[in-house]
Amino acid sequence: MHLRGRTPPRDAVHHPLFARFYARFSVAADARGGIAAYREELLAGLSGRVVEIGAGNGLNFAHYPGAVSEVVALEPERSLRQLAVRAALRAEVPVDVVPGAAEAIPMKNEGFDAAVASLVLCTVRDLPRALSEIRRVLRPGGELRFFEHGLARGRVPAAVQRAADRTVWPLLFGGCHTARDPLAAIEAAGFEVGAYRRLRIPETGPQMPSSPCVLGVARKPFTEE
Repeated sequence: MHLRGRTPPRDAVHHPLFARFYARFSVAADARGGIAAYREELLAGLSGRVVEIGAGNGLNFAHYPGAVSEVVALEPERSLRQLAVRAALRAEVPVDVVPGAAEAIPMKNEGFDAAVASLVLCTVRDLPRALSEIRRVLRPGGELRFFEHGLARGRVPAAVQRAADRTVWPLLFGGCHTARDPLAAIEAAGFEVGAYRRLRIPETGPQMPSSPCVLGVARKPFTEE
Protein backbone atom coordinates (compact mmCIF):
# COMPACT_ATOMS: atom_id res chain seq x y z
CA MET A 1 0.00 0.00 0.00
CA HIS A 2 1.28 3.42 -0.94
CA LEU A 3 0.61 6.20 1.55
CA ARG A 4 1.83 9.72 1.03
CA GLY A 5 2.94 11.50 4.14
CA ARG A 6 2.81 14.96 2.70
CA THR A 7 1.60 17.75 4.95
CA PRO A 8 1.37 21.31 3.64
CA PRO A 9 2.96 24.12 5.66
CA ARG A 10 -0.52 25.39 6.48
CA ASP A 11 -3.62 23.26 6.31
CA ALA A 12 -6.60 24.54 4.35
CA VAL A 13 -8.88 23.56 7.26
CA HIS A 14 -7.98 23.60 10.94
CA HIS A 15 -10.57 22.44 13.48
CA PRO A 16 -8.60 20.53 16.14
CA LEU A 17 -11.32 20.62 18.83
CA PHE A 18 -14.02 19.51 16.41
CA ALA A 19 -11.70 16.85 15.01
CA ARG A 20 -11.29 15.28 18.45
CA PHE A 21 -15.05 15.38 19.07
CA TYR A 22 -15.87 14.01 15.62
CA ALA A 23 -13.37 11.17 15.91
CA ARG A 24 -15.19 9.89 19.00
CA PHE A 25 -18.75 10.71 17.99
CA SER A 26 -18.51 9.24 14.48
CA VAL A 27 -17.21 5.89 15.73
CA ALA A 28 -20.08 5.68 18.22
CA ALA A 29 -22.61 6.68 15.55
CA ASP A 30 -21.35 3.96 13.23
CA ALA A 31 -21.59 1.32 15.94
CA ARG A 32 -24.88 2.30 17.58
CA GLY A 33 -26.61 4.70 15.23
CA GLY A 34 -26.67 2.62 12.08
CA ILE A 35 -24.33 4.86 10.09
CA ALA A 36 -22.12 1.91 9.13
CA ALA A 37 -25.02 0.37 7.20
CA TYR A 38 -25.49 3.61 5.25
CA ARG A 39 -21.77 3.64 4.40
CA GLU A 40 -22.10 0.08 3.11
CA GLU A 41 -25.05 1.08 0.93
CA LEU A 42 -23.28 4.20 -0.29
CA LEU A 43 -20.24 2.31 -1.57
CA ALA A 44 -21.84 -0.91 -2.80
CA GLY A 45 -20.92 -1.84 -6.37
CA LEU A 46 -18.09 0.64 -6.83
CA SER A 47 -15.10 -0.36 -8.94
CA GLY A 48 -11.95 1.15 -10.43
CA ARG A 49 -10.30 4.32 -9.14
CA VAL A 50 -12.25 6.34 -6.57
CA VAL A 51 -11.63 9.79 -5.10
CA GLU A 52 -13.16 10.43 -1.69
CA ILE A 53 -13.69 14.05 -0.68
CA GLY A 54 -13.28 14.94 2.98
CA ALA A 55 -12.51 11.44 4.22
CA GLY A 56 -12.49 12.50 7.88
CA ASN A 57 -11.12 9.73 10.10
CA GLY A 58 -11.51 7.14 7.35
CA LEU A 59 -14.63 5.29 8.47
CA ASN A 60 -15.64 4.62 4.85
CA PHE A 61 -12.45 2.72 4.08
CA ALA A 62 -13.58 -0.57 5.59
CA HIS A 63 -16.66 -0.61 3.37
CA TYR A 64 -15.10 -0.27 -0.07
CA PRO A 65 -15.75 -3.40 -2.19
CA GLY A 66 -12.85 -5.44 -3.51
CA ALA A 67 -13.47 -4.32 -7.11
CA VAL A 68 -12.09 -0.87 -6.18
CA SER A 69 -8.51 -0.73 -7.41
CA GLU A 70 -7.51 2.44 -5.54
CA VAL A 71 -9.02 5.08 -3.28
CA VAL A 72 -7.46 8.53 -3.18
CA ALA A 73 -8.84 10.10 -0.02
CA LEU A 74 -8.61 13.86 0.50
CA GLU A 75 -8.77 15.28 4.01
CA PRO A 76 -7.79 18.89 4.73
CA GLU A 77 -7.87 18.71 8.55
CA ARG A 78 -4.56 17.45 9.91
CA SER A 79 -5.80 15.59 13.00
CA LEU A 80 -8.49 13.75 11.06
CA ARG A 81 -6.04 13.03 8.24
CA GLN A 82 -3.68 11.31 10.67
CA LEU A 83 -6.54 9.09 11.83
CA ALA A 84 -7.46 8.39 8.21
CA VAL A 85 -3.91 7.20 7.51
CA ARG A 86 -4.26 4.64 10.32
CA ALA A 87 -7.62 3.50 8.94
CA ALA A 88 -6.07 3.18 5.47
CA LEU A 89 -3.52 0.71 6.82
CA ARG A 90 -6.37 -1.54 7.93
CA ALA A 91 -8.36 -1.28 4.68
CA GLU A 92 -8.72 -4.21 2.32
CA VAL A 93 -8.30 -2.00 -0.76
CA PRO A 94 -5.38 0.37 -1.51
CA VAL A 95 -6.04 3.78 0.07
CA ASP A 96 -3.84 6.82 -0.45
CA VAL A 97 -4.60 9.60 2.06
CA VAL A 98 -3.57 13.06 0.86
CA PRO A 99 -4.03 16.64 2.07
CA GLY A 100 -6.34 18.72 -0.05
CA ALA A 101 -9.61 20.62 -0.15
CA ALA A 102 -12.62 19.85 -2.32
CA GLU A 103 -12.43 23.27 -3.94
CA ALA A 104 -8.98 22.50 -5.40
CA ILE A 105 -8.61 18.75 -5.88
CA PRO A 106 -4.92 18.05 -6.63
CA MET A 107 -5.68 15.49 -9.35
CA LYS A 108 -5.73 15.48 -13.14
CA ASN A 109 -8.85 15.75 -15.27
CA GLU A 110 -11.00 12.65 -15.78
CA GLY A 111 -8.73 10.45 -13.67
CA PHE A 112 -11.40 8.65 -11.61
CA ASP A 113 -14.26 6.25 -12.21
CA ALA A 114 -16.20 7.44 -9.17
CA ALA A 115 -16.23 10.06 -6.44
CA VAL A 116 -17.56 9.78 -2.90
CA ALA A 117 -18.90 12.65 -0.79
CA SER A 118 -19.95 11.50 2.66
CA LEU A 119 -21.20 14.07 5.21
CA VAL A 120 -18.83 16.66 3.78
CA LEU A 121 -20.67 18.93 1.32
CA CYS A 122 -22.25 20.70 4.29
CA THR A 123 -18.79 21.89 5.37
CA VAL A 124 -17.05 22.99 2.17
CA ARG A 125 -16.62 26.72 1.90
CA ASP A 126 -17.57 26.98 -1.78
CA LEU A 127 -20.07 24.25 -2.69
CA PRO A 128 -20.45 25.04 -6.42
CA ARG A 129 -16.68 25.14 -6.87
CA ALA A 130 -16.23 21.87 -4.96
CA LEU A 131 -18.80 20.11 -7.15
CA SER A 132 -17.19 21.57 -10.26
CA GLU A 133 -13.87 20.10 -9.14
CA ILE A 134 -15.45 16.70 -8.50
CA ARG A 135 -16.97 16.76 -11.96
CA ARG A 136 -13.62 17.73 -13.47
CA VAL A 137 -11.74 14.75 -12.06
CA LEU A 138 -14.45 12.22 -13.01
CA ARG A 139 -14.38 10.45 -16.35
CA PRO A 140 -17.47 10.89 -18.55
CA GLY A 141 -20.18 8.64 -17.14
CA GLY A 142 -18.42 8.47 -13.77
CA GLU A 143 -20.52 8.29 -10.62
CA LEU A 144 -20.78 10.64 -7.68
CA ARG A 145 -21.97 8.72 -4.62
CA PHE A 146 -23.33 11.06 -1.94
CA PHE A 147 -24.53 10.70 1.64
CA GLU A 148 -25.19 14.20 2.94
CA HIS A 149 -27.09 16.38 5.35
CA GLY A 150 -29.91 18.10 3.50
CA LEU A 151 -32.47 20.85 3.75
CA ALA A 152 -35.58 19.65 5.59
CA ARG A 153 -38.76 19.55 3.54
CA GLY A 154 -41.06 21.04 6.19
CA ARG A 155 -41.23 24.82 6.58
CA VAL A 156 -40.61 24.84 10.33
CA PRO A 157 -37.70 22.33 10.34
CA ALA A 158 -36.08 24.20 7.45
CA ALA A 159 -36.44 27.48 9.35
CA VAL A 160 -34.76 25.87 12.37
CA GLN A 161 -31.88 24.73 10.15
CA ARG A 162 -31.41 28.20 8.66
CA ALA A 163 -31.44 29.75 12.13
CA ALA A 164 -28.86 27.23 13.33
CA ASP A 165 -26.63 27.98 10.34
CA ARG A 166 -26.74 31.72 11.11
CA THR A 167 -25.70 31.24 14.74
CA VAL A 168 -23.28 28.87 16.45
CA TRP A 169 -23.85 25.58 14.59
CA PRO A 170 -21.04 26.01 12.01
CA LEU A 171 -18.63 27.13 14.73
CA LEU A 172 -19.37 24.11 16.91
CA PHE A 173 -19.48 21.51 14.14
CA GLY A 174 -16.52 22.17 11.88
CA GLY A 175 -18.23 24.53 9.43
CA CYS A 176 -21.35 22.36 8.93
CA HIS A 177 -24.30 24.13 7.26
CA THR A 178 -27.42 22.03 7.68
CA ALA A 179 -29.71 24.09 5.43
CA ARG A 180 -27.86 23.40 2.18
CA ASP A 181 -29.70 21.48 -0.52
CA PRO A 182 -27.20 18.93 -1.85
CA LEU A 183 -29.55 17.51 -4.49
CA ALA A 184 -30.18 20.92 -6.04
CA ALA A 185 -26.48 21.81 -5.87
CA ILE A 186 -25.39 18.54 -7.50
CA GLU A 187 -27.90 19.01 -10.31
CA ALA A 188 -26.89 22.65 -10.77
CA ALA A 189 -23.27 21.52 -11.13
CA GLY A 190 -24.21 19.54 -14.25
CA PHE A 191 -24.62 16.06 -12.80
CA GLU A 192 -27.50 13.77 -13.72
CA VAL A 193 -29.10 12.80 -10.41
CA GLY A 194 -30.15 9.15 -10.30
CA ALA A 195 -31.69 7.08 -7.53
CA TYR A 196 -31.69 8.56 -4.05
CA ARG A 197 -33.56 8.28 -0.78
CA ARG A 198 -34.12 10.59 2.15
CA LEU A 199 -33.18 9.58 5.68
CA ARG A 200 -33.53 10.87 9.21
CA ILE A 201 -30.60 10.27 11.53
CA PRO A 202 -31.33 9.14 14.14
CA GLU A 203 -34.46 7.47 12.80
CA THR A 204 -36.22 7.81 16.15
CA GLY A 205 -35.90 10.06 19.15
CA PRO A 206 -34.96 13.74 19.23
CA GLN A 207 -34.18 15.28 15.86
CA MET A 208 -31.32 17.70 15.26
CA PRO A 209 -30.83 20.30 12.49
CA SER A 210 -28.44 17.77 10.92
CA SER A 211 -30.96 14.88 11.04
CA PRO A 212 -32.44 15.19 7.50
CA CYS A 213 -30.08 13.39 5.10
CA VAL A 214 -30.07 12.14 1.54
CA LEU A 215 -28.19 9.14 0.11
CA GLY A 216 -27.90 8.53 -3.61
CA VAL A 217 -25.97 8.56 -6.87
CA ALA A 218 -25.42 11.03 -9.70
CA ARG A 219 -23.47 10.75 -12.95
CA LYS A 220 -21.26 13.00 -14.98
CA PRO A 221 -22.81 13.15 -18.45
CA PHE A 222 -20.99 11.37 -21.27
CA THR A 223 -21.26 14.50 -23.41
CA GLU A 224 -20.80 18.04 -22.22
CA GLU A 225 -23.46 20.58 -23.09
